[in-house]
Amino acid sequence: MKKIACQYAIVRFAPFVETGEFANVGIVMMAQDSRYFGFELELKRYARITHFFEDVDARLYKKALYNVREELERIGDLLKAHGFDRRLKENDVDFAQRLFAELVRPRETIIRFGQVRTALADDPEKKLKELFAFYVERNFVTKKYQEELLLESGVRKLLYRIHVGDLFEKARVGDDTYHVNFPFVRAEKGRLVKIIKPLHLAHPEPTRIYEHGDAWIRRINRLKGKYLEPDRVLFTLAGPDEDGNRLKAYSDIEQELQTIGVKTVPYANQDEIERFALN
Repeated sequence: MKKIACQYAIVRFAPFVETGEFANVGIVMMAQDSRYFGFELELKRYARITHFFEDVDARLYKKALYNVREELERIGDLLKAHGFDRRLKENDVDFAQRLFAELVRPRETIIRFGQVRTALADDPEKKLKELFAFYVERNFVTKKYQEELLLESGVRKLLYRIHVGDLFEKARVGDDTYHVNFPFVRAEKGRLVKIIKPLHLAHPEPTRIYEHGDAWIRRINRLKGKYLEPDRVLFTLAGPDEDGNRLKAYSDIEQELQTIGVKTVPYANQDEIERFALN
């Protein structure tokens, strides 16, 4: 069976232009040759959105999503009138493509669309639900992943609070042979100035703390010299609360990071993170 080419974009809720933070809240999809247009929006389980954006009233979120739903329904009706209704003989594919491009074009609004991507599917409706589950309901998310996102969110808010948020961006360090993605990289005229990497080391088992920490030690060792100077890197560490083997594993990783030359600071020490970012 021939696969159907589908175009889709992630619907994003971005209430604060200043920070650039957003949450994935839906998927819109079109397969013009197959006369398919569909969307899924997070209209029910929105508590995680309002918890993430603490200053946002839930009513603002709901109003924004209901407004975009109305717009998407209007788009669907227009597409039906120009050929997506299978009772019509002609399908105006060019019109559909132009309309979809206009729908998802970049805007500085509270609801935005990510870049258009392509997926091959046997069933567009089923693919839409799979993409929604992955990007919005986040069925891939583990507790570790959630905690790392929270750490990054906290550092991002701190950087904007001290007015240097625009100077740090997510970036790849290295080359096509070997590279590592970091969430906060500051570069000037192509020269790497500073890197901040929040590191979650509060795993339930000591072995996992060692394995996670060792992975980052190997990455820094492979990058050091040619791509970065370790003393330009700050790891903000979140570790276990109690004494015992988990804390020993955390302390060992912290010491080994310092041995290879990177700076470390407990994630809770916001003053030290601020001092590194500003100096």
